[in-house]
Amino acid sequence: MPTIAVLGLGEAGEAIGGDLVAAGAVVRGYDPAVPAPEGMVPAGSEAEAVAGAELVLSVNSAHDAVAALKAGIGAAGPGAVWADLNTASPGLKRELDAAATAAEVRFADVAIMAPVPRRGLRTPMLACGAGAADVRRLLGPLGASVEVMDAEAGTAAGRKLLRSVFFKGLAASVVEALEAARAAGCEDWLRENIVAELTAADHTTVERLVTGTHRHAVRRAAEMEAAAAMLDDLDIPPTMATAAHDLLRRLSR
Repeated sequence: MPTIAVLGLGEAGEAIGGDLVAAGAVVRGYDPAVPAPEGMVPAGSEAEAVAGAELVLSVNSAHDAVAALKAGIGAAGPGAVWADLNTASPGLKRELDAAATAAEVRFADVAIMAPVPRRGLRTPMLACGAGAADVRRLLGPLGASVEVMDAEAGTAAGRKLLRSVFFKGLAASVVEALEAARAAGCEDWLRENIVAELTAADHTTVERLVTGTHRHAVRRAAEMEAAAAMLDDLDIPPTMATAAHDLLRRLSR
């Protein structure tokens, strides 16, 4: 069984690390703010966790990813792989790749493609970079689902962030609409309407949305301007309504 370092023991790191322990791996855990949970070998620093590990999973945050790599990369042995699982920009992933390569350590950009809490190690992952195949080789037998892309570091991160524009934008629009409907006294009606629309979606829905948005941009821009004004009257900040209005105006030009 491999020895794996997990840097960052928040919600994702703890869940993934716990599943690795359950699968029989030796897991060294380090987080400056959180003690290693039972089953993990506690480490006092990034370097202590990394020393002797075949695979390093950096699951702290995009903000801390560079500092964690600089603090631990010197302890990585020959053949070790540094996998960054943080949601970061493609540019930051390439920066991490360059730093790892300079230290003669293979790097993998790993994008976590679904919420971790319900799935843990079995959360679908997309990996690229020089160490991507090794991430799949080491984690696959332990229960992980890792899809490898033949692409440079940053590509997997970019795919995830493009997906986030849709999913997070959709979620934000739903939250704003329901908040406004609550203020207007018709939240249950709108919730049922949203559920019905999402349930009825099929393979034609995306093309219908794209085509309709371009074709009717002028009219819909005016509609969203009115919607934003209504939200202002309801004392609900029209963040998503205003963003939709601005996009439609851009398309109408």
